[in-house]
Amino acid sequence: MNRPAPRRHAASGSPLEAVFGYSRAVRVGNRVLVAGTAPVWPDGSCPGDAVVQARRCLEIALTAMAELGAGPSDVVRTRMYVCSADDAAAVGEAHAEAFSSVRPVATMVVVAGLLDPRWRVEIELEAVVGEGR
Repeated sequence: MNRPAPRRHAASGSPLEAVFGYSRAVRVGNRVLVAGTAPVWPDGSCPGDAVVQARRCLEIALTAMAELGAGPSDVVRTRMYVCSADDAAAVGEAHAEAFSSVRPVATMVVVAGLLDPRWRVEIELEAVVGEGR
């Protein structure tokens, strides 16, 4: 009988993780999935610039992935949720900074809103980690 792969979790310190019962990232086998990640700084602030917000989302998400043994080169899929199509270029710029050499499949969707009205972007990542890591 096959045993399920061990499940490892990473947290980012968001108070919503405990309240809503989720992890920032989960690794099962060689897959790492990162939850929708919002642009929040440790003090709760959130600057209004979309590219700065996207960079912060990616910083949080990639830090969680690193805790689980994955890095940017392991990312195979990204999803970006923006509240305005006007932010597509700025969010795309941050995405390219992180992944231009990796070129994961990517989706950007315009949504009616995110949980906090200050947020202009939220980003999810999926990775497949190479053997031996």
